[in-house]
Amino acid sequence: MPQAPTVLTARRLYDGSRLYDLPIVVLDGGRIASISTRTSSAAPAGATILDFPEATLAPSFFDIHIHGAAGHDAMEATPEALAAMGAFLASRGTARFLATTVTAPMDATLRAVAGLARLIDQAPSTTAAVPLGIHLEGPFLSHSKRGVHPPAFLLEPDIALFDRIYDAAEGHVRLMTLAPELPGAPQLAAHATARGVRVSLGHSNATAAETRAAIDAGATSATHTFNAMRPLDHREPGILGTVLTDDSLFAELICDGIHSVPEMTKLWWRAKGPERAILVTDAMSATGMPDGDYSLGGLTVQVANGRAMSEGVLAGSVLTLDRALANFLAFTGATLEQGLRLLTGNPATLTGFESEAGSLAPGSPANLVAVSPDGHLAASFVNGVPVST
Repeated sequence: MPQAPTVLTARRLYDGSRLYDLPIVVLDGGRIASISTRTSSAAPAGATILDFPEATLAPSFFDIHIHGAAGHDAMEATPEALAAMGAFLASRGTARFLATTVTAPMDATLRAVAGLARLIDQAPSTTAAVPLGIHLEGPFLSHSKRGVHPPAFLLEPDIALFDRIYDAAEGHVRLMTLAPELPGAPQLAAHATARGVRVSLGHSNATAAETRAAIDAGATSATHTFNAMRPLDHREPGILGTVLTDDSLFAELICDGIHSVPEMTKLWWRAKGPERAILVTDAMSATGMPDGDYSLGGLTVQVANGRAMSEGVLAGSVLTLDRALANFLAFTGATLEQGLRLLTGNPATLTGFESEAGSLAPGSPANLVAVSPDGHLAASFVNGVPVST
């Protein structure tokens, strides 16, 4: 006997492009059967109705920069690690992500991306978040702005080596962080772009001219704006000044109040606006776990009071995207609709995954969240199934 559909009702719905008042969303077989409003239609007879009277329904979140969660690191590249990460992320409203690497010995990087590629190809239809691709953070980063990336394994841009990584990942590298001042960076940016990889500028001490050369070669985004970047100077704006003033460039932000204080979040928002700003977590394995010692791509990280540190340097975060959204609204005064776009439609547009994330429409997977007016997560649904939050 067919299972009765589930109906979600709420105060509003944001489908990725516009708002509906008093929506009725019918979920059936793990997909969205229909979207309408209470003024135009009624819920199907016999349906299970879940009402969120003060909330807004929206697409599930998409994190394009995340290293780990729930005690596991993406570079483990095992079914167990991805399942644990996925279950936790789904409970915080994230249904899709890019599994993000960290600079490591090349054999470890190749092994990790190959393992991740197999898991991406085999991703089951479950109630867990799944990776859509890989974000390669390293090895083509600046020594002077490396953060916690091990200096021994940083490399200058090399097209042949990039191709080796890309092939090991079976084409699943979708985003790559690159320091534009490194010799050969513009050439690698052009080559990677031609292969469908989005190039994000970061971990960089680049001048404005060096940054512009990489953008002209195809770079389309910036990695964790402000962090691991040359400071702003009024005579040499550098990479940061270029990122903030180039209207074509997307720009990530880790909105935890630790990586960037609220005033800088507001500056970033004013500069990038609703079409180019992207919220990310840069989360590592300690996310969702108690304080203690954890691993980030093989590096030992001490976590206490919301800070992840390795040898006195910030080493990722323990942020989740639902908390990033609430922080962003509190820091900037932006509307909920504006904030939702930064972790749904914008990351999907940057990465080219618009058909798999960032919007809601009849026939699409029933990956939704219910969010309070101040951005706090009220409910999460993955493939139509409510996930405990």
